[in-house]
Amino acid sequence: MKKWLTSFGLLAVLLLVMAGCSTNAPGSDDADGGDDNASDNDGVKIGLSISTLNNPFFVTLRDGAENSAEEKGYEIVTADAQNDASTQLSDIEDLLQQDIDVLLVNPVDSEAVSSAIELANDAGVPVITVDRSAEGGEVVTHIASDNVAGGEMAGKFIAEQLGEEGNIVELEGIAGASATRERGEGFNNIVNEIDGMEVVANQSADFDRTKGLSVMENIIQSVDGIDAVFAHNDEMALGALEALEAQNMLKDVIVVGFDATDDAVTAVKEGRMNATIAQQPEVIGQSAVEAAGKIVNGESVEEFIPVELQLVTE
Repeated sequence: MKKWLTSFGLLAVLLLVMAGCSTNAPGSDDADGGDDNASDNDGVKIGLSISTLNNPFFVTLRDGAENSAEEKGYEIVTADAQNDASTQLSDIEDLLQQDIDVLLVNPVDSEAVSSAIELANDAGVPVITVDRSAEGGEVVTHIASDNVAGGEMAGKFIAEQLGEEGNIVELEGIAGASATRERGEGFNNIVNEIDGMEVVANQSADFDRTKGLSVMENIIQSVDGIDAVFAHNDEMALGALEALEAQNMLKDVIVVGFDATDDAVTAVKEGRMNATIAQQPEVIGQSAVEAAGKIVNGESVEEFIPVELQLVTE
């Protein structure tokens, strides 16, 4: 018995010595001591809910966000709401189930998205809105161009081209979208101050090229003396171009869009379209990811991060 106790004691000492010589942290399975210096970026996961990827503008915004995330070593998951507010709610619910650290939202409808943002708030996930704002829920920061200023820019350009006298058609975006409201507000701020200018028709075409074509066709049939068209985005402006060209009216009507998509810029260079307002969607996407990184690291960000506008006329 005594001999057995002595042997047991020697074994215990030997085990203690071996443990003391180990270079591994307690509980570590890594023979090299683990990677305690791994980048903090490895764990950052961002969810991005886009209103639609049928619009080139939002494709560019998504690409800007995804490229920036890749450069920074973040994981990003993107969902396309296809211009449907209920789909966007479902998408955001799915993103929240994937343990994202920050939610980026480009709302289909600024009011309807509020319930989805509140779900993120309840889950403790910070929210950033991009290009379009939200009317409810807690948002850390909003990243966009100044849509009111862009609308005013378009109004001033048309006023100059018409010599402050003429009839204007306004093609509006999706009802309920902040961009629709703000771009229309800015445009009408200018037009309403000029006695010789009048908006003779304003109708929604949902930011869609095909709808822009059909809406413009109907307006041409019902309104006499159209001197200019302001569309809340380039897709609708390009649809209006098709309608005007079919009636041989294009040379007599000024057309201005908003977004500076590739097709619109080409149309401007060709002289078919007079101008478009550039708001740099790639930069919006990049800025959103940069802000997300700061939030995850506990840094403060501004409530509104503006992206510069530019009038493209050639």
